[in-house]
Amino acid sequence: MSVVRIWAGRRRAPRAGRLAAPSPGRVRARPEVSKPAPEPAIDTGAVQAAAEEFLQLFHSENPGPIEARLAAVRREIDLTGTYWHTAEELVFGARVAWRNNARCIGRLYWQSLQVRDLRTVSTAGEVAEHCFDHLRVAHNGGKIRPMISVFAPETPARPAPRIWSEQLIRYAGYEQPDGRIIGDPRYRTFTTELLHRGWRPPGSPGDFDVLPLVVETVDDGVRMFELPGSAVHEVSLAHPELPWFADLGLRWHAVPVISNNRLIIGGVSYPAAPFNGWYMGTEIGARNLGDTDRYALVPEIAERMGLDTSNETTLWRDRALVELNRAVLHSFRSSGVSITDHHTESRRFLIHLEREERAGRTCPADWTWIVPPLSGSQTPVFHRYYDSEDQLPNFVTDPDATHRGLHGTPPAFG
Repeated sequence: MSVVRIWAGRRRAPRAGRLAAPSPGRVRARPEVSKPAPEPAIDTGAVQAAAEEFLQLFHSENPGPIEARLAAVRREIDLTGTYWHTAEELVFGARVAWRNNARCIGRLYWQSLQVRDLRTVSTAGEVAEHCFDHLRVAHNGGKIRPMISVFAPETPARPAPRIWSEQLIRYAGYEQPDGRIIGDPRYRTFTTELLHRGWRPPGSPGDFDVLPLVVETVDDGVRMFELPGSAVHEVSLAHPELPWFADLGLRWHAVPVISNNRLIIGGVSYPAAPFNGWYMGTEIGARNLGDTDRYALVPEIAERMGLDTSNETTLWRDRALVELNRAVLHSFRSSGVSITDHHTESRRFLIHLEREERAGRTCPADWTWIVPPLSGSQTPVFHRYYDSEDQLPNFVTDPDATHRGLHGTPPAFG
């Protein structure tokens, strides 16, 4: 997601005979016994050092007396092994995490990030409902709002909630007996695991069936929640010049909410902090729909365009990929949904870079993520090097969360 990362129709209503839901939106999981998670080892010295570094940063950009706050935080860490951010510190920390994220090209708007403070939310059902609210509010009638929902932090006394899903909205991938995949191949193993856990998809599996949201807490264990139609906004894809394109039946969801990254602020870890910007077109057209290990639509589009696919030198792949990306941009804009193209966003990123340099800050950037996957050398971000050292606050991934988001195992508190 480029954190810059209508509605083609609501999801179908639950069929008679689908699993009974103990509360609205919930899909019953197979029975499991939640075991207490071991208390994590806390290095209070490291927490205190990180807290002091963050508070110095906070007060350097928000001038005010710091001594009393530092003393209070030191006492709290000594007593509990952690500390509680003020509302202002949380907002600042989340915004700076976006500013520091080396993989994101859309950081020009970091100061506009809306922060939802949900640190007192504790149950899986509450986490899910607030995630659905996030999707509704962030959609904003198509004018996507950059937003983050910050749930409870990890503490020595209590583990934080986990959201298994890589994004709040993901499409299922169904393995067929002949080896084919219906839907998104990236999530074929995840989908299989959710089926084993009791999820029932639509009667006739399709290419764009929305997976349930998976939330785990130490008390509730693993729970699955069907996304309500009001939270799932999708765009049907058509092409401005190729009438047959609409017949492909393609669509994509409007709000890209990354949901299994950790937000790290001043030594405090928030494992459940879903955040979004708006899509850059290539994320959908060149990657989600174009990658050979995803929907792999380039050969079909080339064939329908009548291109010569007998030889790579005809550049049929390139021509078909461009038209796929044109269709994505055209469709989102025609539907009134925020999206950006890779040329515009590349120029905006260099504006952000210049502003950071004028402010006396370095701007970490991962070249392999910043350069777009389409016509990279035609964008200004291609022709330079970047500082690559990670900075905090930030959003980070960990191996367990990555594995759960793709395979549905192992549980965090199993």
